[in-house]
Amino acid sequence: MRYRITHTTQYDYTDTVGLSYNEAHLMPRNCANQQVITSTLNITPVAADYRMRDDFFGNRVAYFSIQQPHQTFTVTATSEVLLTENFAQLDFYQGFAWETVREMLLQQPLPFLQYAPELLDARQYTLDSPLIETSAQLVDYARPSFTLGRSITDTVNDLMQRIYHDFTFDPDFTTLATPLATVLEHRRGVCQDFAHLAIGCLRSQGLAARYVSGYIETLPPPGEAKLVGADASHAWFSVYVPEQGWIDFDPTNNIIPSTQHITLGWGRDYGDITPLKGVIFGGQHHDLEVSVHVECLMD
Repeated sequence: MRYRITHTTQYDYTDTVGLSYNEAHLMPRNCANQQVITSTLNITPVAADYRMRDDFFGNRVAYFSIQQPHQTFTVTATSEVLLTENFAQLDFYQGFAWETVREMLLQQPLPFLQYAPELLDARQYTLDSPLIETSAQLVDYARPSFTLGRSITDTVNDLMQRIYHDFTFDPDFTTLATPLATVLEHRRGVCQDFAHLAIGCLRSQGLAARYVSGYIETLPPPGEAKLVGADASHAWFSVYVPEQGWIDFDPTNNIIPSTQHITLGWGRDYGDITPLKGVIFGGQHHDLEVSVHVECLMD
């Protein structure tokens, strides 16, 4: 599947902004089942000090400043990507038990030398991060999925399904600052919250899970309902499984991401892969408008 993604962010300020410094995670990355064909940023007013680099997690990041006075600031990212099937069919009942994976991740020194490099990389995703702190409440919510001897893929799939059925998608309930404990208490939130919740549950059991930012194909297949998260940035999570690598799960839609999910990047939580953030001088009040269009170019 080949897609074109157009992601536009516009700030309209009531007062003039004299200077701004910005960081954008808006350009997709190459990964196992995704090839980036083209990716560009169009910035108005014209950016100064524009630089691209890969961050610690391997995501593409643009750094730039706006050094002329302005009251409107627009960034449009246009990308084309080619997606292929990542996993033909997951067998949820085969493979390592979840507690075996936990022991592989936590033991010192690493006892499984054939997995040592990827285990070392995965270990960083077992730890708390700024927006996801493990707690007794997360342990309690996770517990029904984590029965002894259950395969890790079956365990995570069950957790994903429970979040999908237990929580209500409500874009008016949370903000970027809403604590995970509030989401868990009220059982409401958006894709970012559900990804954080699943990651917190997995880390509470000693497993490695990371936050994935991206998009979903805008148009649904014939006869199917439109997926939640279309026409906006989307988020899901990924869990580390020895011999298989990182496997994605989308708790907002209760599906295993395949050729409808376009990956921007990943990190420990939303804060590592925020689409656009920065510092401004002036312009204390603003209106924000974000639009996303995902177009399928070919099957």
